[in-house]
Amino acid sequence: MMKKMSSVLFAAVLLGAVMSGCGGSPANTGGSAEAAIPGGTGSAPKIGVAIYKFSDTFMAGVRKSVVAAAKGIAAVDIVDSKNSQLTQNDKVDVFITKGYKGMLINPVDRTAAGVIIDKAKTADIPVVFLNREPFPEDMKKWDKVYYVGAKAEESGTMSGQIIAEYWKSHPEADKNGDGVLQYVMLKGEPGHQDAELRTNYSIQAIEDEGIKVEKLAEDSGMFDRVKGQEKMAGFLKTCGDRIEAVLANNDDMALGAIKALKADGYFSGGKYMPVVGVDATAPAVKALKEGTMLGTVLNDSNIQGKAAIKLAAVLSRGEAPTKQNIGFDITDNQYVWIPYKKITRDNVADVE
Repeated sequence: MMKKMSSVLFAAVLLGAVMSGCGGSPANTGGSAEAAIPGGTGSAPKIGVAIYKFSDTFMAGVRKSVVAAAKGIAAVDIVDSKNSQLTQNDKVDVFITKGYKGMLINPVDRTAAGVIIDKAKTADIPVVFLNREPFPEDMKKWDKVYYVGAKAEESGTMSGQIIAEYWKSHPEADKNGDGVLQYVMLKGEPGHQDAELRTNYSIQAIEDEGIKVEKLAEDSGMFDRVKGQEKMAGFLKTCGDRIEAVLANNDDMALGAIKALKADGYFSGGKYMPVVGVDATAPAVKALKEGTMLGTVLNDSNIQGKAAIKLAAVLSRGEAPTKQNIGFDITDNQYVWIPYKKITRDNVADVE
């Protein structure tokens, strides 16, 4: 009998060892994880991260950066809001229920930030918003609310400057010789702050260079490549060869436009169209090298992700964030601004 019991106990211990060796903590790529801080005495704080949608090319880069920068300072649970604010609100509720120490939110709808802040404040869980800026009045609701992103008006100005520089140095760009730049605009989501600011400031930058402009068409491509292609195909049907430039609020729509332009015979046989986007994503960099995209504006996903998770980690430990402990300047006690940079074929190596 004793021999039999010893065998059972040995089997149980062996099974426990196997389970503990194979189970482990989930990787910080989408599931919560407990990670020890090197040199520390406790475990890293758990932070819930909600992205507006995983399929967005720029946010995929941010996600990758968050995962890399979180190592040793935070255990992240990254979830896909699937472009639904209701879904994201549910995810926030889960973060709160699980008792996470911090939240990093890339909102689906910036107008919903106030509701998220109210929930975070009630639960006393600091929250960092990323890439989509809440309204100033919502930011003022609580002193444990922060924002990490870039100023959209800056990216609009730079994209307009790229077009203006091309127009001035290439007289052939004025197809009909009327001295007026006829353009089409691919906007992001209606009412989205970045979409409105990038649209307005890009055209203002062109006009500031003394260039007269005429808008032939404008439509929302929802920051989506397929929709950008569809809208551009429609522009070509209605405006044809009168189009002299294409401005897009992000690279995905610009790449969609390029695909439609290729189908219409552009970028071969000397037929060219200047197309400008924003973000400097990997596919856009490839298009720059190929000569199908004139320029883009670096919206640094790596730096944004790094700054956001560092800030969230500091807050989740109950510390006051400073430049010394997050590595970035904080403006007006709540904002971390990441600068943009103009990217063309001449300096494309800067983003590789």
